[in-house]
Amino acid sequence: MKNNKLEYWFLILISGIFFFSCSKDKGYYAKTPNEPIYKGNMYDYLKSKPGVYDSLIKVIDRIELQGLMRDSSVTLFALTNANFQMALQNLNNTLSLSDKSPQYLNSVKLTVLDSLLCHYILRGSIPSDSIINQDGKEAYGVRYGYPMHIDLAKQTSSGFIDGGPMTMNFSDTRKSVFKRNWITTETSSLNVKTDNGIVHVLAADHVFGFNKFVSQVIYVPPPENLFKTIGGTPNASKETSGGPNAVEASKHVFDGDPETKFFLSSPGQFYIEWEFPELVAANSYTLTSANDLADRDPTDWTLQGWNEESEKWDLLDKLSDQEFEERFQLKVFSFKNTKGYKTYRLNIARMYGGNDFQLADWTMNRSK
Repeated sequence: MKNNKLEYWFLILISGIFFFSCSKDKGYYAKTPNEPIYKGNMYDYLKSKPGVYDSLIKVIDRIELQGLMRDSSVTLFALTNANFQMALQNLNNTLSLSDKSPQYLNSVKLTVLDSLLCHYILRGSIPSDSIINQDGKEAYGVRYGYPMHIDLAKQTSSGFIDGGPMTMNFSDTRKSVFKRNWITTETSSLNVKTDNGIVHVLAADHVFGFNKFVSQVIYVPPPENLFKTIGGTPNASKETSGGPNAVEASKHVFDGDPETKFFLSSPGQFYIEWEFPELVAANSYTLTSANDLADRDPTDWTLQGWNEESEKWDLLDKLSDQEFEERFQLKVFSFKNTKGYKTYRLNIARMYGGNDFQLADWTMNRSK
């Protein structure tokens, strides 16, 4: 009998150790329902969480989106106070380097807050189970229709791949079809249901603006675009294979639209140029990178002006080993000049990492 009792208590002890070790390790993840329902509209739901969404509410109020958050069918990837705090900290660290005063959500330009926050509020109700068995889903921001992308992922749990809780990957596509150009963040919780839509909460380490907040706040507009203010005639020494009316023809490098581009396959050295109707003294120019492969960006070039007196090209600027860190990035290049030229020519000598060329835009400018 004594031996039987010892065996009994030994089994109890072993079972207890196994139970508590599994609890500590959490072991295999078993899905449990976690989809809270809020009886009310989305705006009121945010207001019901003091200390969590105060910054988000402040931005919604500043850009006057309260009505949309109460009445329209939307999906919100909700930003917590921490998400805004990191963005403001990055901004003010940058401003301090230039001895500029700090900024806060009540002082940042409305246009910046408006354009960025509307990336996080999507048209229609998109619960996570609506994209199961799909290779992600493209969704569009309210007001401006900015393209975002959503897909599902499962975390690893105790060594079990895809054995953990489900999350969403939320991506700013930067208007590119290539995932390598996207910026992606994750959710921390999903599917809070309100009367007019769904709330997915973003991870605490996400920085508001998908790396755009600081650059947009401190953005300085480029100088006067002389192509627009004076006019003239564009020209290119080589044309894309589809001809002058093709989707990626040379005309698109002069149109001021960063979403279009001029593409050439293995062109070697060539030029693009602009002829003004009169003598124009430019002292800067801009180049804007196109939507996809960075290897196609120009990296070596020269800028010339046609000297009508000497009937020769004057060298105005020469640059090499230039790099565009982002897609759709506009860079301003300045040079010293007070002389007027009717024709300016940009000679492309080399691309960043291959033979093909692309450029979204080129402009000649005049800084005051």
